[in-house]
Amino acid sequence: MSDAPSFSLRTGHWFERHLPKIVVLPLFALSLFFVYGFIAWTAYISLTPSGIMPNYELQGFAQYERLWATPRWYVAITNLFVFTSLFIVISMAIGILLAILLDQRVRAEGLIRTIYLYPMALSFIVTGTVWKWILNPGLGIENLVRKAGFEDFTFDWLVNSDYAIYTLVIAAVWQSSGYAMALFLAGLRSVDDEILKAAAVDGASSWKTYTSIVLPILRPVFLSTVIILAHLAIKSFDLVVALTGGGPGYATDMPATFMYAFAFQRSELGVAAASATIMLMTITAIIVPYLYSELRKTGQ
Repeated sequence: MSDAPSFSLRTGHWFERHLPKIVVLPLFALSLFFVYGFIAWTAYISLTPSGIMPNYELQGFAQYERLWATPRWYVAITNLFVFTSLFIVISMAIGILLAILLDQRVRAEGLIRTIYLYPMALSFIVTGTVWKWILNPGLGIENLVRKAGFEDFTFDWLVNSDYAIYTLVIAAVWQSSGYAMALFLAGLRSVDDEILKAAAVDGASSWKTYTSIVLPILRPVFLSTVIILAHLAIKSFDLVVALTGGGPGYATDMPATFMYAFAFQRSELGVAAASATIMLMTITAIIVPYLYSELRKTGQ
């Protein structure tokens, strides 16, 4: 009889100690299966001759050869490079300028910060739909300017295959530059005021202070911002679908829309899986070195 209370006490302590693991375990198991399990499945399918339905017979890298022999894939890769480069550079430039402005403790800082952060609260579907209206030659900017008396004004980028990719950049920058601003502003507010006071005592101008002292200190923030924006750019799908639909033709195709088209419209599951695997490898090549450097800093 005396062992019963001690047994109950030990059981209670064990349960209390392992309760967080018990609560998290189902979610971890589901994530392991539905995320990493399907990643492994996609990688396996890319090595098979799968068409409209999965075929589990291994074929090697034939689907990757077909993928790189497809002209549309090169268009998607080129568009991704153009979009990602402009998106990251412009978003970071606007973000750092807005952050420096707000760091001057301007009036209505909270209101301004909210205005620039608000687009990030919208989904890319909403952003794409709104900008599709704004850039539509018959409804948006071109129509408005022509009604104002400038009848020769033309702004048809949305339907021009040579410029349509830049409409994606405009919409994406509008949505994400406020987020970049928030990251840079947090970094600026973390800079020690004593450093800025010492620079002012030495006679350094505001421009010299920011370019020579503050911005180098923010190097980790720059790296984090690049990683986050690059991740958003590589996965771009909903914005493309809502704004251009990958068109005109497939002039604004991206790897994500290419994968969707080949998987669900052309019924070439193996090629779609190969493109998805390459996208995953690209994201991994960006994120893993960043995580490694961050973990090394934490370990130090």
